[in-house]
Amino acid sequence: MPAPKLDIVPDESYGLFLAERRRGIVSRLAVACSRAGRDVSEVGMLAVSKMVEPEAVRCAWRAGWRAFAENRPQELGRKLSFVESEATPEMATARFDLIGNLQKNKINQVIGKVELLHSVSSAELARAVSSRCEAHGLVQACLLEVNVSGEQSKSGFAPDEARAFAEEACALPGISIEGLMTMAPRGDADAARATFSGLRELAGDLRTRTGFALPTLSCGMSDDFQIAVEEGSTLVRLGRVVFDPEYDFF
Repeated sequence: MPAPKLDIVPDESYGLFLAERRRGIVSRLAVACSRAGRDVSEVGMLAVSKMVEPEAVRCAWRAGWRAFAENRPQELGRKLSFVESEATPEMATARFDLIGNLQKNKINQVIGKVELLHSVSSAELARAVSSRCEAHGLVQACLLEVNVSGEQSKSGFAPDEARAFAEEACALPGISIEGLMTMAPRGDADAARATFSGLRELAGDLRTRTGFALPTLSCGMSDDFQIAVEEGSTLVRLGRVVFDPEYDFF
């Protein structure tokens, strides 16, 4: 089912809320970086806009957000159409990623339109994306989605499957494997930390196996992004903490 939309009026007061909330997020991210001995410039932030209308994305842009993410190709297309046709001219430089599950029959709706495809969750999908990209003369930047926690409800490679497939994945001509993505169990800080540290350790293993830099670790969401940053995340995916005034942030 599509994510429920937030009931938001994208007016001046909402824009002020977005700017204030962004300052709070950046402050907490900086604290997490400091605890881990990292520089804040090492961590990118995606505003996950799947639950808001395009006008709210424009408000977020004006509040300082520059990179966004969607989880469905159809909604991605709607947001991109808005940016190209109605938004302020400077928003043409906005980055959009796809973070949700991708069906093979939707690949053509995504490739060449997103900066990064986070959810290459199987060898079959990786090969299919590569083949479609080759046919269109494209090379799409991708992440391998890894189910580090082992939860049955989550998609992605098991860690050992990622190890076995990594060399082939990095050799596929239509895609460029830039790193790994994972999601942690909700509501369990210890499990989240173990998941994120597991992703970091797996990335180190795959770098040795493939010789590729694999610089991107996409992990950490609204409830656990500080833990993710402490464990090595280079890209956090933030939805409700960015857009929802009702989200309990303080």
